[in-house]
Amino acid sequence: MNYILFDGSVRNNLLPFTFTRPVGEIRIGIMTIKEKWEAYLKAGFSYDTEDYLRVKYPLILEKDNVFVNASFLPNEQLVTAVKEIKENQALFSNEGLVAYRSSAVLQEEAIDAMDKVVFEAAILNIEHTWDIFSKNGVALQADFEFLTKGRLSQPISRTNSLIHPERIFLEEGAKVEYSILNATDGPIYIGKNAEIWEGSLVRGGLALCANAIIKMGGKLYGPTTIGPHSKVCGEVSNSVIFGYSSKGHEGYLGNAVLGEWCNIGADSNNSNLKNNYAKVRLWNYATEKFEQTGLQFCGLMMGDHSKTAINTMLNTGTVVGVNVNVYTPGFPRNFIPSFSWGGASGFSTYMPNKAFEAAKVMMARRGVAFNEIQAAILNHVFEETKKWRKY
Repeated sequence: MNYILFDGSVRNNLLPFTFTRPVGEIRIGIMTIKEKWEAYLKAGFSYDTEDYLRVKYPLILEKDNVFVNASFLPNEQLVTAVKEIKENQALFSNEGLVAYRSSAVLQEEAIDAMDKVVFEAAILNIEHTWDIFSKNGVALQADFEFLTKGRLSQPISRTNSLIHPERIFLEEGAKVEYSILNATDGPIYIGKNAEIWEGSLVRGGLALCANAIIKMGGKLYGPTTIGPHSKVCGEVSNSVIFGYSSKGHEGYLGNAVLGEWCNIGADSNNSNLKNNYAKVRLWNYATEKFEQTGLQFCGLMMGDHSKTAINTMLNTGTVVGVNVNVYTPGFPRNFIPSFSWGGASGFSTYMPNKAFEAAKVMMARRGVAFNEIQAAILNHVFEETKKWRKY
C-alpha cells in the first residue's frame, strides 16, 4: 500500500509554519506528524502539498493509494481504521475527512461521492497554530508511551534528583548531570545524544529531542518540546520548538511555537497573558484579521529563520512570519509579516539575498547546507507575503 499525507484546508490556519513545510512536518509531542504515522504503520509517506513545496516534499503516486489528512494524529484505533479502508472509500470523523483510498488525488466533490465510513472514537487533531502547544501534553504522553513500550531507559546519573523516575526515559547517548527531573505531571523523554547541563530544573512533560541541549540553569516546565539540535536556557513553559533553533540565554518563552532556524536573543521575553486577563486574539492568514483563540494564555508564534535581538519584548499573541529580524527596542506590532526588518520604531523589507546570507552562516554552524531548493521555497514565501509588507 502507498501512503500519502495531504494538507487540506487546515494548512491556511497553520501559517506561518506551513509556509515552509507540509502539515505533516509539524512537530507536536516528541515526533513530527509524519514520523508518528510512519512509526504506527511501519511504512513511508510522501506528501500532497502546495506545488512550490513539492520539490523538497514530493508526491509519490501508485495505482493504489491511501491519502491521510495530516492534521490528524494517529492512535491504534485510527490506524486500524485507515488500514481497513477499501478502494473508493473515505473515512470521516466528527472533525471531518480523515482519509480516502484512490488511484489519484481527488477534489472535495469527488471525495463526497465516495462510500463513507464513520470513525466514532476520539482523535487528536490540530486545526490552529495554538493547538500545537495547547495539545502538546496529550501528544507527548501518547508518543512517550509508544516509543518506550517494552524498552528500558539508559541509566540516569546518580548526581540527579528524580521524582517518578519510572516516567523518565533516556535514549542512547543522552546525558543529564546535577539536575532536578520531576515527572509528576508528565513524562520526561531525553532523546539520543541530547544533554541537560548542570543545575537545570525540569518539570514534565518534556521532550528533549535528539542532539538538543538544555544549558546550565535552564528552567523548563511542561508540556514542552525542544526539537532536534535546538539549544535552550532561561525559562520555557508549555512551548514547542520544531528544531535547529536557539533560545540559549535567560528570558521567558511561554505558550509559544518556534519553527526551525530561529534565534531568540539574550533576555528576550514574550508575554503570554494580557493585563486585563482577556482571551487572546491571533493574526489569521486565511481571514487576514485577528481571530479569537479562546485561550487566556497564548504567547509567540514564530516562523522559520526569524530572530530577535537581545532584550526584545513581544506582546501577548504575537505572530512573526518567516525570515523576520526584530532588533529595535520596545514592543513591536503583534503581527510582523515575513521578510521584515526592524521593531517598535518601524519595519522595512528584509530582502531575500540578505536573509539568505544569514541563513547560510547559521545553518553551516550546525553542519547543514543552505541550497537552491530552500532558496526557491523562501523566495516563493517572499512573493506570497508581499501584500502584508506595507513599507
